[in-house]
Amino acid sequence: MSSDALEALTAAGIAATQSDSFSPTAIDVPAESWVAAHEVLRDAVGYTFFDFLSAADELTDGFRVVSHLADFWGGAHVEHLLVRTLIPRDKPVLPTLSELYAGANWHERETFEMFGISFEGHPNLIPLLLPDGFEGNPLRKEFILASRVAKPWPGAKEPGESDHAPAHGAPSRRRTLPPGVPDPETWGPRPAGSPDPDPLAPAQAAATPARPRRAGAERRPRKQAEAPPPESPPAEAPSADAPSSEAPPSADAPSPDAPSAEPEA
Repeated sequence: MSSDALEALTAAGIAATQSDSFSPTAIDVPAESWVAAHEVLRDAVGYTFFDFLSAADELTDGFRVVSHLADFWGGAHVEHLLVRTLIPRDKPVLPTLSELYAGANWHERETFEMFGISFEGHPNLIPLLLPDGFEGNPLRKEFILASRVAKPWPGAKEPGESDHAPAHGAPSRRRTLPPGVPDPETWGPRPAGSPDPDPLAPAQAAATPARPRRAGAERRPRKQAEAPPPESPPAEAPSADAPSSEAPPSADAPSPDAPSAEPEA
């Protein structure tokens, strides 16, 4: 079915490409063909069920908007498909899908308030979940989690990561900031005339591995366990009927316990 979707989009003149994904097939389409691609998939291929729409913050690459479609056929069989597009960060705008899929209405409202992405033609693009007067878009990676600064972090696992760490006891390690806590140099009041910090700098730093793998480092082979020496088979006890290999003592031979006779003078 995924090959049918790609062929139908290509036949309609849409530059679609199939991408690797963990579970459902993912097809990337240009932003200008966002609505046309969904119309082809619904009418020509049969993806009539709309599951959800959301986005992901790709930092300097922009925002990746994704929709999940499904097609029911063959009884209980369900065919899943992800449709994705990438929009620039400085102008996050897409046309609405609410005229094709009614279920896209409130998904686009949620994406609008969480990521700041506008959907042109939406009939009621207003906040859905956040309280009135809320400022900012919480799912953007530059959004500052200010409550993490004012409250102790309850998820500390290492000494020094939280104000809950004991004053006495194990020596504290290098103090680290919990996830989401901004560096004081990049957030908060600053002297007048100081340059504004890059809002994406903390998110880009967090996306970089703290300890990159050393060049040329190879994994040491696991030591092979030495095989134990083979055990010798236990000796069998002699049978009572079997003749003994040792000769019985002679009647004339003195017993080893008997006292020796002294020769007469």
